[in-house]
Amino acid sequence: MLDLRRLVLLRDLVAHGTVTAVAELHGVTPSAVSQQLRLLEDETGTRLLERTGRSVHLTAAGRQLANDTEHVLTALEQAQNRLRSDRGEPTGPFRVACFPSAFAPVGAPLGEALESAHGNLRLHLTEAEPEAAVRMLLQRRVDLALLYRYTNLATPPYTGVETRALRTDPLVAVLRNDHPAARPGQSAVDLRELADTEWIMAPRHTACGDAVLQACRSAGFTPRIRHTCTDFSAMIALATGGGHTALIPRLAAAHLPPILAARPVTDGTLTRTIETAVRPGTAHEPAVAAGLTALRALGDGTDDAPR
Repeated sequence: MLDLRRLVLLRDLVAHGTVTAVAELHGVTPSAVSQQLRLLEDETGTRLLERTGRSVHLTAAGRQLANDTEHVLTALEQAQNRLRSDRGEPTGPFRVACFPSAFAPVGAPLGEALESAHGNLRLHLTEAEPEAAVRMLLQRRVDLALLYRYTNLATPPYTGVETRALRTDPLVAVLRNDHPAARPGQSAVDLRELADTEWIMAPRHTACGDAVLQACRSAGFTPRIRHTCTDFSAMIALATGGGHTALIPRLAAAHLPPILAARPVTDGTLTRTIETAVRPGTAHEPAVAAGLTALRALGDGTDDAPR
């Protein structure tokens, strides 16, 4: 019988490409991973890896075994879930990967909802941006992932998982109350009204940074960036102190200090779609189904159609 833990290391080598990356993933040393993979070759009596200097590549047999490992893991997961299904009420750990700006407005209410409805289901939240969350989901380190995609970036759907739109989260302009565009009763802000201000933005080559930069350029200007950071709470603090402009998701702007106002913008493409993601065929498992039901109840603008 082949050692399942060694098979998982081989599977992860396909996903991550290097022994060092696999070692970091599992919290062990690269030499320990290499030793386990050599033992797996001894177990199979088959050459699974090609070593060239410091590089390691899977042979055709190695890739086939890694692919078969995925089927084995799926079968074991399904068997475990059938046992849980026989109990009726969802029980045990329910692991969710959640991007940072959804932790408080979505993750915390999800925990409260599940505790109220299913006392034996224990929610475990892990902070992760979408790409990392998808990897964790495929590696079975979490059962469900919360993702986002910015509309104006036309980000392609994530592969290997089933996603469902949970809600839309438009970006809003966070402005000091004394800014002309923040006047009470003011209609949605045209980004061109903000062209002469200094901006607080996420770095380029991040989803939020690229989405805002593209929207500004489509409006005919390149923003003058005063501060760069990824933390929306920090952006709010900087806007409070310096009066600079920030465009952040509405979820992140739910609790602003009195000196600031959140104004909608006229650019309808400047929004992100928040999605749930699960592994194919797992949406009806008791814990996952309970989590999806609770998230749909919390969301606004639910779309249940898998994509």
